[in-house]
Amino acid sequence: MSPSRHRASPTFTLPALTALIAALAWMQTSLPAHAAADGSLLQVSGSRAPITEVTLYPGVAAVQREARINAGTRQLRFECLPASVDTQSLQISADNGVRVGDLKVLIQERTAAPKDCSSPLDAQIRRLEDQLAALEAEENAAKLVGDYLQGVAKPGDAAKVTATQIGATTQALRQNSRDNSLRAHQIQNQKQDLLQQLRPLSYERDRTESPLSQVMTVAVQLASSSAATVRLNYQVRGPSWQPSYRAQLHTASGAVQLERQAQVVQRSGEDWSNVRLRLATGQPTRSTQGALPRPWIVDIAQPAMPAPAPAPMAMERRPMAAAKIVGDAELPQLDVSSINTAYSTQFVVPYPITVPSSSERLNLTLGKETVAASLLTRAAPAMEEAAYLIATLQAPAGIWPAGSVALFRDEAFVGNGRLDFGNAQALAQGLSFGRDDKVIVRRLPQEANTGSGGFLASKTERSVVRSYAVDNRHDQAIALQLLDAAPVSRNDKISVQSQYTPPPANTRWNGQNGMIAWELQLPASSSAQFKAVHQIRFPEDMPVTGLQ
Repeated sequence: MSPSRHRASPTFTLPALTALIAALAWMQTSLPAHAAADGSLLQVSGSRAPITEVTLYPGVAAVQREARINAGTRQLRFECLPASVDTQSLQISADNGVRVGDLKVLIQERTAAPKDCSSPLDAQIRRLEDQLAALEAEENAAKLVGDYLQGVAKPGDAAKVTATQIGATTQALRQNSRDNSLRAHQIQNQKQDLLQQLRPLSYERDRTESPLSQVMTVAVQLASSSAATVRLNYQVRGPSWQPSYRAQLHTASGAVQLERQAQVVQRSGEDWSNVRLRLATGQPTRSTQGALPRPWIVDIAQPAMPAPAPAPMAMERRPMAAAKIVGDAELPQLDVSSINTAYSTQFVVPYPITVPSSSERLNLTLGKETVAASLLTRAAPAMEEAAYLIATLQAPAGIWPAGSVALFRDEAFVGNGRLDFGNAQALAQGLSFGRDDKVIVRRLPQEANTGSGGFLASKTERSVVRSYAVDNRHDQAIALQLLDAAPVSRNDKISVQSQYTPPPANTRWNGQNGMIAWELQLPASSSAQFKAVHQIRFPEDMPVTGLQ
């Protein structure tokens, strides 16, 4: 059975009738008495006031609609806007010579709207339903042909087939039956494909066209003696873009090619068809001001007073709130341009683009940039007997929001990571481009001894010896970084002394106390050993955690 939906006449509930009466009153008060007679009222929606430009932020979209008015138009109404529009962001601008007056906003249920504010998904659903109906008609025709062929294959007593006709008749039946069965199978597959496309669209339309879904109408008073263009700008929450990256490491040159990518999704309730799209790294949803220090008061603690018993709560009946639905000859120019300012980066798509209001995700390539990198081989033997190839690089110009990154080493995909130039620790750790199997890391047997000593106060001494070995099996030298953790005391009664062979380059790697980093150039086909001796002293009767 076809999933096509027949729209019945709307049944108005009491809230819907109330909204309709309010809408009629709003229209009567906001429209001049002569509006319908002299054509000074212009009602626009859809293609008559198309979306021409969208600036998309993470979580917010700034939308611009344009409408063409004639001379003498006194009021312009933008209808069927999504109710998720931020009313405080509404702005009206127009060509020179147009004076703009007051602006009025009406939010009402979709069923009570003066016009049929259908979902933008209706056109897509109607097209798929038409294709499905055509396939069903063809399927019925194939069944009719099959029934006819079966009747021919089983003739009655009156049917006569001569010996010379048997061969041609059976061949014709075989060919037609085969073609008909094959076509019926193809029709079934095509129907399944259409149904898979139709189900999510129908679900999304039913969600946005629920009895509680709402639409917005914006009316503005104008004064213009000539034809002009009027622009409506507003913001709507929900649409977003998410950054992602692709990092290609060329080990021979030590350079990393970073490719910016963006994933765009929007369910705002209106399609963006052939719009000028701009992506921005700013985040208007964040607070515009950071938290300030509070006064630090030191006082004598007062005894706590017993809290009074809570009074019995009366059951309060609250009305249910209406839910708001908050998403040529020459080759075309496809390269996205970037604009870096002091506080943000914007990406301008050079061609008109369409982003439907659905679950569909649009992927864009925002450009590539090659940056120099420092390569090193990092190992942490206490955690894992393995070495990894690390590229440390400086942040390029502009704003690079944190995002996932697909990592490639010499054209080979090695895995996924996270790129975050705004995190100092993540920047120091670099990007890991997979395991280096030509560097062998070994954790030598650990030595640990515990003893007691002292005359006036008994002391316990714990001695821990850690040793590691690294073999470089490359045919060239590598920059080796070996990380280890040293014990750190948080009590003045616990003393720690550490000795290292060879001396480490840093005892506070990445700004962390107790993080030891050995760094050296390890020649080709050579080995190196590292040793750390830690002595921990503490009172004999004191329980100590963290001993190994």
